[in-house]
Parts: sequence; C-alpha cells; structure tokens
Amino acid sequence: MFRDATGKVLYVGKAKSLRNRVRSYFRKASPAEEQRISRMVKRSHDFDFVVTGSETEALLLESNFIKHYRPPFNVMLRDDKSYPYVAITVEEEFPRVTITRKAHRAGVVYFGPFTRAGNVREIVEMLGKIYPYRKCRGPEPGRRTGSPCLNYHIGLCMAPCDKRVDSVTYKNMINKILMLLSGKSEGLAEELQGAMESAAAGRRYEEAATIRNRIQALDHLLEKQQATASGVESADFIGIHAEGDSANVQVLQVRDGSLSDRRSFFLKNVAGEKESDILEQFMIHYYSSPIGLPVEVVIPGKFSSIATALGEFLTELKGSRVEVLTSVRSKRRNLSKMAAENAKVAFDYDRLREEEKKSRPAKALSDLKKELGLKTIPRRIECYDISNIGAEHPVGSMVVFEEGLARPGHYRKFGVREAAGPDDFAMMAEVLRRRFSRGKEEPGEQAEPGLEPEPDDSFNARPDLIVVDGGAGQLSAAAGALAAAGLKTIPVIGLAKRYEEIYRSGKPQPLRLPRESPALSLLVQIRNEAHRFAITFHRQRRGRAVTGSILDGIPGIGPARKKAILAHFGAPERFLAASRDELEAVPGLPAKTAREVYAFVHRFGRNEEE
Repeated sequence: MFRDATGKVLYVGKAKSLRNRVRSYFRKASPAEEQRISRMVKRSHDFDFVVTGSETEALLLESNFIKHYRPPFNVMLRDDKSYPYVAITVEEEFPRVTITRKAHRAGVVYFGPFTRAGNVREIVEMLGKIYPYRKCRGPEPGRRTGSPCLNYHIGLCMAPCDKRVDSVTYKNMINKILMLLSGKSEGLAEELQGAMESAAAGRRYEEAATIRNRIQALDHLLEKQQATASGVESADFIGIHAEGDSANVQVLQVRDGSLSDRRSFFLKNVAGEKESDILEQFMIHYYSSPIGLPVEVVIPGKFSSIATALGEFLTELKGSRVEVLTSVRSKRRNLSKMAAENAKVAFDYDRLREEEKKSRPAKALSDLKKELGLKTIPRRIECYDISNIGAEHPVGSMVVFEEGLARPGHYRKFGVREAAGPDDFAMMAEVLRRRFSRGKEEPGEQAEPGLEPEPDDSFNARPDLIVVDGGAGQLSAAAGALAAAGLKTIPVIGLAKRYEEIYRSGKPQPLRLPRESPALSLLVQIRNEAHRFAITFHRQRRGRAVTGSILDGIPGIGPARKKAILAHFGAPERFLAASRDELEAVPGLPAKTAREVYAFVHRFGRNEEE
C-alpha cells in the first residue's frame, strides 16, 4: 500500500515479488503512464505491506483494501449506466435497507449491481416481509410525530422509533439479511420454522401466521437466487480493450441458456497497468458481492495465467465452486469473441463521445460570439437573477461560467437592501451597481459553501458578457448600472423565459435562435443556474425569517429548545397548529414549559374549553 504524508492509502497492489513491483514505479515511465505514476510517486510518503499465504488470499485482501480505502490511483470503474444496488447502512444504530444508484460510501454494505430495477425492488420487498426492518428515511428511526407508522401496525416494522426493540436484537436481524444476500442462507429457514411452531404451540396464532408468511417469502427469494445462479448454461463472458489511460470491459450475461443482458464498463487510471492486472482489478470491483455470481466466468484466452487464481477468488466469495475458463469452444467461443468485439467498439465510441463533450463548450462560445456580434469570444460570462415574493426578502444571484463551464467558487449572493417595493428593475440595477463597485479591499458577499475562492477573485475579474434573467426592462436596468459604473463596453443581454428570446441593447427586436443552437443551450443553462442559485438563497432567508419571528422571544425557549421544537415538528406551521399535548411530547421540553409556550402562542383567540 502506497501512503501519503497523512497516512491515506493512495494505491493497493499485489505481487509475488513486492521488491520488484515497488521498484518498477521508480524507473523512468513511458509517456502513456508518466502522468499517473509520477503524480502517485510524488504524493507517496511511506509503504505498508501484508504477507499472505497464497495468491487467492492476496486477491481477497486486495479486494477488501480497495473497497475499504477506495485508493485514488487504483483502476477506477465507471459504468456507462447507473445500476441499482441494495444498500445496508450497517454503521447506524438501527440500519436501513435501501435501493441506491449513488456512489458507494464508507459505512454502507452494497449488494449488486442488478441489471433491472424491478428485480432489486422485488428483493427488497421480500426482505421486508421476511425481516421487518424499518422503512423510514434518515439515520434516526421514526417520524416527527414520534408515534409508530403504519408499517409497525401491519407487521412490517419492529418500531425502533418507539423503543419497541433494542439495537442488539435489531442488528441481529440485519445480520441475517446480510447472510441471506451473501448467499449464506443455511439455517435461516429452520430458525423461522422453529419460531412459527413455538408460536403455534403457545396459541399465538396471529404471530405464527406472520412467521409462516415470512417463510414463504424466504422460500420464494431462495428459489429466485437458485434459478439465476445455477446450471451450466449460466455464465458471464468478459471482453476487454485498453489504450492509454482508459479501458472498456464488456460483460455478456447468459442465464438459463440465453443471452439476457450486456453490460459495459469504462475504466480509468489504467496507464502503465498490464491488461491482466486491469482485468483482475475489474473483477474485484464487479464481483465485490457474490449475489448473482454464475458458476462460470469466461475470460479471453491470453489471460490463462491468472484464471486459476481468479477462480479460487470467486469460489471463496460465492461459497461454492466458480470456474474461470479461457479455453472454450462452439457457442462459448462465439460469445467470448462477441464480448471482445463489443469492448473495442464501446471504447472507440466512448473516446469519440468524450472528445465531443470536451469540444462542446468551445463550439457554443464560438457560436455565441457569432450570433451576438461580439468582438471576442466570451470566455467569462456572468449571469444575474432576482428572487423575491412581493417586497419580502428580495435577493440577487450572480453565477459565473468560464470557458463554457460553471465556476461555483465565483458565484455570489446579494441581499437586496436599497430597492423599495417589488421593483425587479431597481433590484437588478442595485445588484449590478454593487457588483461593479466592489474593490480589492472589500471581500465578496458569499460563495457556494466549501468553494470559497481567494478573496475578491470573482469581483476583480472582468466579464466578457453579462446575461440578465428577463426582457427589455431588466436589460435596460442592467445597462444603466453598467453605464453609471463606467463600463459601457461590456456587452449585456437579457434572456426572457417564455420564448427564450435574447434582448440586446440598441436592438428593437429580440433575437430568436433555433432550439438546437449550442449558443442558446449554453445561455439557457447559465440562466437556469442563476435562477436556481437565487431561489435557494431566497428560501434560506425566508426560512430564517419565518422561524425567527415565531420562536424567538417566547419565554423559556432558548437555542437548544428552539432546535428541539423545529426538529420535532419539522415546520413552523406545524408548531403553530400543535395541541398542548403535542407540545408536551417534544423531547427535551419540560411539560411545564410546554404549557407556558402553548399559552403564550395562543394568548389571543383561544377556545374557552381549552
């Protein structure tokens, strides 16, 4: 393991001779691998190693380390589609079982990927019938009211939110789900059978019927697993094509004698790696969970030297025999050839797609210069929008795109202070005036959280084009503010939402570009981003004002109790509508204080009987 100065793992590799493997990274690298290896070596501060008893053990250890540390310089698998996984949040006190397509993170165990969302939903539904885990969202169980939900009352949840099950008992149940998804189902059915018979003997017939339904769901799930992972006609055929720092791997899935699916994966950080190492690391990623693992995996014949070790590795994962074949005939040979051809085609297509993606912003900027008659390509574009409801909490936003790409660190927010009443034109003029009056000695307003640039970087930069959200009125206000700041030479346009018309200074008629125009697409993207940024800021200010006006100043309510009330009710409106009993149920709020709060909030217009 290569580690940096902080101890973070940068790279994990295995070899029969670690001395030769490590030395290879310090020789002169080829141009193709120079960038990746030199960056890794420069960041490396220390090495660590573990001696294993066999190549299979080394593969398993490498797999575990890569999943745990997620080292940035190992081969990275990038799927060309987003496939669903079953995710279990094992580090929570009461873990959840969910379906996810998001990137993997620490503290969560993943099973999959599944090729069809319907399959994974059916599995999760069956698991919920067998083992009544909680279905609520969030790391903490329960809902705002504190009472158990409907799932508890119909036997699909153990209600940890209401303390009806302790964490040890609950986690024992989650461990059984982990065993079941890992293919280790021995004893689970017998355990449920014994519980059902015990309930029946004790004349707890409703409980026995519930357990009987769970046994039936378990049998159905085990039947489906057996049908998709057994038989000589179930196999995966893998093809690979690598060039430079990228590679493509194709997996053709044969189930029950027919080709059922094709999956395509793109791998990064492969420069300098042998194809056999790339294939090894791919299979470690792809087969990280044994669910759905077939009894045969066919890889290209040139990788025969690693087939035995990979077979033992997959056998250890699955818990039953898995063969990795390289020498195949007839139908298997044709499918293996098809996988290799698909890998080459997919690699070439992805490279063209990446090149087109990189050239798209440059083409949009070039078209924008031409369509607007600008003197230069607008490399820095600033867009402004106003968000308000009437005259309440008006705000302005400034977003920045450079070279056709967003620069979130240069975004700025403005709380409108001077414009009186719901006057969008005056608000726009104020925002532009304040933006261009800022000097180096004054810091910026606010940037996206965690993306703060160097002080004044954004305000000190001069835009090549200014876009305002709106029509002729907003354009006129913006142009007036620029003129007052002595910046008449900066081009400014308005983009009206309804027909996506472009308003230009000195032009009586708006410009309409074709919907498929790259220039228009870029302008719409920038305008929508400015609108999103403004709306988000407006909601934040409005939310702070609403919560402050209701809860601040109430006798007996400090910051901690205010936070408890909001966490319990979720919204100020629910707090206002709460009864006295509901207020007394707020955790951390004494009953006497709750009654005083209720009396204070409802001191006008209460019913006599209350």
